Amino acid sequence: MQLMEQQLAQFAEEGYLFLPGCFSEQEVEILRDEAERIYASDRREVWREKTGAPRTAFAAHTFNEAFRLLGTHPRLIRPVEQVFGEKLYMHQYRSTPRRPSKAMSGSGTRITAPGRATTGCRSRGR
Repeated sequence: MQLMEQQLAQFAEEGYLFLPGCFSEQEVEILRDEAERIYASDRREVWREKTGAPRTAFAAHTFNEAFRLLGTHPRLIRPVEQVFGEKLYMHQYRSTPRRPSKAMSGSGTRITAPGRATTGCRSRGR
C-alpha cells in the first residue's frame, strides 16, 4: 500500500492516520478471536485491572502467530515506513481492549505518532 500525498499531509498535521479497509473483515475477525484468547489467558504479559478485566496485553507477537504475522505484514509496515522514511522494526507491541469510538468503527489501521501502528479490530456495536 502506497500512501498518497494527502495522507502524508494529514499525518503531519494531525499526528495519526486511519486506513479503513487495510485488513479484510475476515482478517480482523481472526485477530478479534485471537485477542479474546490472549485476554482470557493467564500470562504475565496480560495486565489486569483490580476487577480482573484485561487492561493490556504486551508482546503478543512473541507468543501468538496471528499477532506475529500482523506485526510483520506489509500492509501495516509499509505505510509506517513511508511516513517515517526509514526501515521499521518492532520494539514494543501492545493490545488494549476498549470500546470503539465512532472514528474507529469498522476495520482499519491507525498509524499514530511516534510511529505506533494499531489495528482497528473493532466493529460497530462492539
